[in-house]
Amino acid sequence: MKSEEQYFNEAESIQSYMENMSQLKDKSYSVYEYFTLPDQELAHTLREQSLHLLVITEDWCGDAMMINPIIRQVAEAANIDMRVVLRDSETELIDRHLTNGSRSIPIILALNENGEVIGKWGPRSPKAQALVDEYAAALPDKDDPEFQAAQKDMIKALTRRFTSDEALWHDVYDSFKQTVQQSIHDKQSR
Repeated sequence: MKSEEQYFNEAESIQSYMENMSQLKDKSYSVYEYFTLPDQELAHTLREQSLHLLVITEDWCGDAMMINPIIRQVAEAANIDMRVVLRDSETELIDRHLTNGSRSIPIILALNENGEVIGKWGPRSPKAQALVDEYAAALPDKDDPEFQAAQKDMIKALTRRFTSDEALWHDVYDSFKQTVQQSIHDKQSR
């Protein structure tokens, strides 16, 4: 069984991954272009702790379309490596990092200089989760003939929000920052 560090060493850089995306590429680059880091605190922490990031993702995922470019900006500001593993190609890895029994993505793993996972974040920030829950609650039952059309409309609406709502972007940043800081604190407390 491969370790997370072995997956990291074999993985593609976030820059290469985004450049080669076949779905949602323009939207992901739009978030990357327009998001501005609110501070350098997280970048400083990542650099100081010699962390590197491994993302489990897929380019069809709307959450990843918004989240990956935000975390990419953090990694680039910290001058640390961020690499990507595809969920559907590496099911053994995602199965170690399930969310409520589901292969939800993206999952971002923070690894220390020894390659140990010290933190895990994803698949959504609290505000993004609340928004998804709100939209999903308005959907008809799955056996309703209108369900598929309503679900497509929901995905379009969420994609619009994910590509334009700066408050959601900042919630991703703040949530990831809190997770990283807590993970470092917990590791140092042991």
